[in-house]
Amino acid sequence: MTQAAALPPGYPAWWEADVVLRDGSVAHLRPITPADAPAVHRFHAGQSEESIYMRFFAPLRQLSERDVTRFTTVDYHDRVALVATVRGEIIGIGRYDRITPTSAEVAFNISDSFQGKGIGSVLLEHLAVIAWDSGIEEFTAEVLPQNRKMMSVFGDAGYEVSRRFEDGVVSLRFDIQPTERSEAVRLSREHRAESVSMHSVLFPDSIAVVGASRRTDSIGHHILANILAAGFHGAVHAVNREAMEVLGLPSHTRVSEIPDDVDLAVVAVPADEVLDVVADCAEAGVRTLLVVSAGFAEAGPEGEQLQAELLTRARAAGMRVLGPNSFGVINNSPHVRLNASLAPELPPAGRLGLFAQSGALGIAVLASAARRGLGISVFASAGNRVDVSGNDFMQYWIDDQDTDVVGLYLESMGNPRKFSRIARRLALTKPVVVVKSGVSSYGVPPGHRARTTRVRPEAFDAMLRQAGVIRVENVHQMFDVAQLLVHQPLPGGNRVAVVGNSDALGALTAEACVSWGLEVTHGPVSLPSDARGELFAQALADAFADPDVDSVLTCFIPPLVTLDEDVATAVRDAALLSDKPCVATFLGMRGVVERLAGTTSDGREEVVPAYSMPEDAVRALAAATRYAAWRSRDHGVPVRPVGIDREAAQHLVDEVLERDPEGRRLTPTEAAQLLQAYGIEMWQSIPVTTADEAVAAAEAVGYPVVVKSVAPLMQHSPGLSGIRVDLRTEGQLRGAFEALNELLTPLSANAFVVQRMAAQPGISCVVRSEEDPLFGPVVSFSIAGAPTELLGDIGHRIPPLTDVDVSDLISSVKASPMLHGHRGAAPVHRAALADLIARVSVLADNLPEVASLVLNPVNAHAGGVEVLGAEVTLSPTPRRKDPGRRTLT
Repeated sequence: MTQAAALPPGYPAWWEADVVLRDGSVAHLRPITPADAPAVHRFHAGQSEESIYMRFFAPLRQLSERDVTRFTTVDYHDRVALVATVRGEIIGIGRYDRITPTSAEVAFNISDSFQGKGIGSVLLEHLAVIAWDSGIEEFTAEVLPQNRKMMSVFGDAGYEVSRRFEDGVVSLRFDIQPTERSEAVRLSREHRAESVSMHSVLFPDSIAVVGASRRTDSIGHHILANILAAGFHGAVHAVNREAMEVLGLPSHTRVSEIPDDVDLAVVAVPADEVLDVVADCAEAGVRTLLVVSAGFAEAGPEGEQLQAELLTRARAAGMRVLGPNSFGVINNSPHVRLNASLAPELPPAGRLGLFAQSGALGIAVLASAARRGLGISVFASAGNRVDVSGNDFMQYWIDDQDTDVVGLYLESMGNPRKFSRIARRLALTKPVVVVKSGVSSYGVPPGHRARTTRVRPEAFDAMLRQAGVIRVENVHQMFDVAQLLVHQPLPGGNRVAVVGNSDALGALTAEACVSWGLEVTHGPVSLPSDARGELFAQALADAFADPDVDSVLTCFIPPLVTLDEDVATAVRDAALLSDKPCVATFLGMRGVVERLAGTTSDGREEVVPAYSMPEDAVRALAAATRYAAWRSRDHGVPVRPVGIDREAAQHLVDEVLERDPEGRRLTPTEAAQLLQAYGIEMWQSIPVTTADEAVAAAEAVGYPVVVKSVAPLMQHSPGLSGIRVDLRTEGQLRGAFEALNELLTPLSANAFVVQRMAAQPGISCVVRSEEDPLFGPVVSFSIAGAPTELLGDIGHRIPPLTDVDVSDLISSVKASPMLHGHRGAAPVHRAALADLIARVSVLADNLPEVASLVLNPVNAHAGGVEVLGAEVTLSPTPRRKDPGRRTLT
């Protein structure tokens, strides 16, 4: 389909997606259009006779125009077809035709040249999401018995497939409702594909440096020199239109003239020449572009357009892009020794994987690691992050045997939902330390693609905690934590032994431990100020042997200017004999020192990290302790409340937005219907406008009652009391109603509801969800009143949630002790409260059109919970960044 081709009516542009295939390359998925007819003819002509027979059950060497017209003309509802393309040519077609209101027949045709890349699986995944959203619940397919590849596509996707053989054809049938198994398969495939795509970045067999100049002050010259100096194990090619040779290498005028295949092209030419280089690399079949050139979105609107075109052209050609404005990439693996960066030399090899975005931060991060003596496995800078991001490298680090700890310096975040689920999986086996100063658009550097956010910064903190990520404030703290995590075992608990040679320093260290939530066992042990190594060794051995100790923190003030080597040796030797972590404070020193390094009995290299101040050591130890506790705990199972009618809820939402395309606040009746579809029962409320209607409503629901204003104006007028409670007689009700009516009529706020008072007194709570442009759904919980309105004591979590996430959310607010029998009150029914929050989280996750949902108040008591008030606002929100199907964003 050419750019100039007009799109047919109803063309669903939001179905378009760039996806990473099994081999790490990129394909573009989009809905088919009539303009694809010539491309379909070419696709069919390139297929083998066997493939044609498998698809059509007949040797159709050529498709008729009538057939092609039927294939390419669809209504995007009952008849849907997607094409996968690379460089504009179709490499796969997937389609379904609705045969009943809830069932459709599905079929696929994959190019012979692209078999084995997972194209059929990706097309099925996207078609299933589209079909499910349009009310289809089941796919059927007819397959020849010998077409085992296609039959395996359905079963391997995690669906329960039934088979029936009749008249030489296998009929398949399977439900497409997302299940835990199908979701696990999707995420596993996404992980493998994106990990493989990063492998081509980090382990290229051949590199071309485009813009490799003979001028020693040019970026291209520096990068080529660094690649050669590091001893890269693959082939290196220089591309320069003017020079015959660069740094001893013969120079090529274009990448496409290089006789060998090129895996990685480093682009270091002026920004206005980059698109020509992209086209040339596409012709040459390059897999990945590392664009160090600046002058893109960070430079203004013209650069932003150039950056967008760079991404479009690269993905159309099946290439990944690291950059633009990247500092480069380093891989210390002895199998590759790659330094395609502006760093003049490879950092020491080690077990720490690092990711940064801008070049300036890349320099700072590498320099800080070098000062600490921390070894690096992989370093990457994404620059403007137009394509490859920290999410991709985290996918790679999940399986990387050379990386034990991951550090990320994030200036912006394009897809927090995807970050959260990948980071959570990575953090289950490897610590993830993140430096992130903020999440608002104000803090997003120029050139980074990131949506604005409306949620409070606490929501971002909650997302990191939920994923098990360690958040720190700066690079200094990141390496404080990293040097502990890289070199020491994880703590088994929060009990710390403090051993030192100064009462004052020991007390200071103990106080720091308490402030960070650590428990000091038996108080600090203080040795004489001139204690030698032997005395330290005995005290440390006793501390490590104590069953009530999980970690040992030693602090030392040397009596002389230089460090007493005997003490350092004692600390090292004691730590090497224990499986408990040890950190040391030697005043006036920082980082890992050689005399604190050694080898354990099982051959592991281990270093006792040393800090110049006890506060730094304690902060790092506390971070490691919290992470260890998160990793060892039960993480729960996804919440799946029963009694949910998702179809009814979606139908209500669609009806409202069809009548009011800009969105609006739901009426009380509509809100009650939506909540009921998710098993949330509203306390009965009856809208009224007169005193007589109020009395009739009270008689219907039963006294005592509450009457309150529901006019939107009242939500923004906290100084006005629009509610009257505990009205037990008709006289009290009429008096209260008339008083409210007199107060609010001048403000045009005389819209009321009458509802029965809660059956039991309890704790008023607030449960919210908000659809944020950046984070997607955010669920919040708080205790109503002052904790919410004055103190901002509100907990947040990002769906999908597990049962443990829900429990953590309830406990996260400082006022949560009020729920557990405060001052002799009966504890609330916590399971009922958790069930309500779980239902809200599933509703928020399923319905992005619900821009805001507020349940206030929720009366929680020993007998259960009652939802006494609800406000729901719908809005035609933008498509989520993580839509439940594989796509690059």
